[in-house]
Amino acid sequence: MVKRQNLTIMLVAFGLIGLVIIVTSLGLACTSGSDDPSPSNRQDPTVSPSPTTTPTRTPTPETDAAPTPDEGAAETTASPTTTPTPTTKADDTSKPGELVAPDPDFERALRDARFSTRGWETDFSRHSVPYSEIISGGPPPDGIPPIDAPKFVSPEHADGWLAGQQPVIALEIDGDARAYPLQIMTWHEIVNDMVGDVPVTVTFCPLCNSAIAFDRRLDGVTYDFGTSGNLRNSDLIMWDRQTESWWQQLTGEAIVGELTGKALTFLPAQIVSWEDFKAANADGTVLSRDTGFSRSYGSNPYTGYDRVDNPPFLLLDEPDGRLPPKERVVAVTIGDVDVSFPFSALEREGVINYSVNGQDMTVFFKAGTVSALDRSSIRESRDVGATGVFVPRVDGRKLGFSGDGEYIVDDETGSVWNILGEAVDGPLTGKALTPIVHANHFWFAWGAFKPDALIYQGEN
Repeated sequence: MVKRQNLTIMLVAFGLIGLVIIVTSLGLACTSGSDDPSPSNRQDPTVSPSPTTTPTRTPTPETDAAPTPDEGAAETTASPTTTPTPTTKADDTSKPGELVAPDPDFERALRDARFSTRGWETDFSRHSVPYSEIISGGPPPDGIPPIDAPKFVSPEHADGWLAGQQPVIALEIDGDARAYPLQIMTWHEIVNDMVGDVPVTVTFCPLCNSAIAFDRRLDGVTYDFGTSGNLRNSDLIMWDRQTESWWQQLTGEAIVGELTGKALTFLPAQIVSWEDFKAANADGTVLSRDTGFSRSYGSNPYTGYDRVDNPPFLLLDEPDGRLPPKERVVAVTIGDVDVSFPFSALEREGVINYSVNGQDMTVFFKAGTVSALDRSSIRESRDVGATGVFVPRVDGRKLGFSGDGEYIVDDETGSVWNILGEAVDGPLTGKALTPIVHANHFWFAWGAFKPDALIYQGEN
């Protein structure tokens, strides 16, 4: 009873905060489009989302003045903890699954739903999770507006507003390297893009610190994604504009609607510092702040959210107590095994050489990347570091690695490697490791979706 009362108080308080910010932000929007927050008539992927709100899923949003948009933007082997045997989960490169049959009692299940179905054309008879696990985060559909027509600028141009240690999501496909600054992603959460001729969706859920990129093609159809305004385990629920199915960001799975049971393919992406991305990708491009929306890019609307003593927002169940809720973990899934490498362990060891489910991997850690969820100004936030996960083989030769948080060296040749898995000095200069899909989630989120996840305990 106490837990339910507390949740009710949180929702009422959040609703009031969200209402104030939605009204305020109507004056900030600088693009045309419908003010109707309902998702109807959104099958056309060229329709711009309604720029009605700033992110409101936080108790302490910032109200800094928005900066001037860019001018001249050019498109251009250790032991884990003992845990139960893992249950079957999506592979690290998820493939489309089987569709879920309709639920004949879905209307009864929706009676006590803590989210609105008004305006949605979603097939609510199909769902793979209990509706009791889904909760409104406050904003309406696309109230946190995705970016559908992203513009990109050169590194030289971005240097004017992007500090060296600020975090970016690094994504490279067929030589097309792009950086998506978290100072922008925090305000939009989703970018529908084309990288190396591949339709992609780049996502960031601030509440879970989850930066994930997907191939948005499925069964011959390219889907366009937006923010539903709903959460599950505090994680972003996306929606596609073609079928209005709802998708769990952290797992890439459709959980409500026509496509329930299907899964998107994960793409390797990393959160790294701007200076590390730039050093490795002189010809790379950067998501422009000329987004068509007026937001305080560079400020953090979730001030202090990643403090260890700050509880997760709108998490219905108690967090897994094996680690502090806001501990960042490198999350990896190999087959049916989920593994967690705490940042605290990586800071101590620098590099972790590991094997799970027959897959050798090396986990890199490098200091010099600040949090996007600490201070009100991201450039002034604390250093949390960056990570990379790779197959430790070059030309068929297995390598061992070591590091001290600044330099990463292979034990066989003494070559120096960067956080993106590229040899930058020594005999192997120019070689690159194959990336393994991973993310840097807050532990509470990874533990909620992967309760059987192994936790790396350190060297024996």
